[in-house]
Amino acid sequence: MARCSLCGKTSSLISGELRVCLSCIRSRPEESLEMAMMAHRRSRAAYGLPEEVPRDPDGIQCSICANECRIPPGGMGYCGLRKNIDGELVGVTPAQGKLSWYHDPLPTNCVADWVCAGGTGAGYPKYAHSNGPEIGYMNLAVFFHACTFNCLYCQNWQFRAETLRPWTTDVVELVKSVDERTSCICYFGGDPTPQLPFALRASRMALEARREGILRICWETNGSMNRHLLEDMLELSLISGGCVKFDLKAMDENLHRALTGVSNRRTLENISAAAERMNEREDPPLVIASTLLVPGYIDEEEVRAIAEFLASLNTGIPYTLLAFHPQFHMRDLPFTQRSMAMRCSDAARRAGLERVRVGNVHILTPG
Repeated sequence: MARCSLCGKTSSLISGELRVCLSCIRSRPEESLEMAMMAHRRSRAAYGLPEEVPRDPDGIQCSICANECRIPPGGMGYCGLRKNIDGELVGVTPAQGKLSWYHDPLPTNCVADWVCAGGTGAGYPKYAHSNGPEIGYMNLAVFFHACTFNCLYCQNWQFRAETLRPWTTDVVELVKSVDERTSCICYFGGDPTPQLPFALRASRMALEARREGILRICWETNGSMNRHLLEDMLELSLISGGCVKFDLKAMDENLHRALTGVSNRRTLENISAAAERMNEREDPPLVIASTLLVPGYIDEEEVRAIAEFLASLNTGIPYTLLAFHPQFHMRDLPFTQRSMAMRCSDAARRAGLERVRVGNVHILTPG
């Protein structure tokens, strides 16, 4: 049980690290955000990452993502990947990145597995090897060790221990891992956004090496990249039969900042732009969305708002609601209850979305 520092309410649905409840985040935005930013600064300082997005007026600007860091001399960007050394940005490049990867048998536990080519055979025979799950083929899962957000409940938080280590991997080594049984590459993390120049180059090299046959390019992202990078991602996914999976953390901007440390404006702009291209390929769907049901913070009201936004773009956007597993600085929160997941699912459908599902059902708790 934790206590909200603003209203004094005590509940098991209040994060002891955040120390502010959902009601106060919505009704007292300025005070609640001040509390939340303290939690973000503490969580980032533990890993040697910049506590806030650098805004040095004399610094070098990085244009990869929505943070648009202005990095001071000797300093680093918010993601921890680029430094200002003697007036030049030094760090990861299109040829060198910080990442790891593994082969995962298809169908795999993917946010899109219920609508994608690898999980269902959607787009067969152009984009899938079989008219059903691609049993016998593999997904190359590429995990990037950095992120543009700072989610206090991050489900893959361990990557932060790798972000600042002085090692990189050559893009050629990744491409060599794309063998004849690899039918899709999925970039996730962390997030692919801060290393998109590397991921885009790797994808083009892999597609060129394949020449003929199926190799889908997929992305799982917070959607914070700059627009020109998004367009490159969409092109590769469109031609290959892949998809772009947007993780929508929250609709309310103050709640989003409280949970992730960053605004959601670029994410909403980017998914809007991506949805405009969904009619260029009917099946499999180009754009997929998901939301993690964080107990105490992402409720029916929030899901309804997200779903209404998505439905206004395209009612056919597949939307997955994911059960929460206590992680990182929100380990004191409970797992998502089954009844809550069902209410949120109903709310998303009532908002107008035609394809809604609940994922990670095996960790839902009774109630």
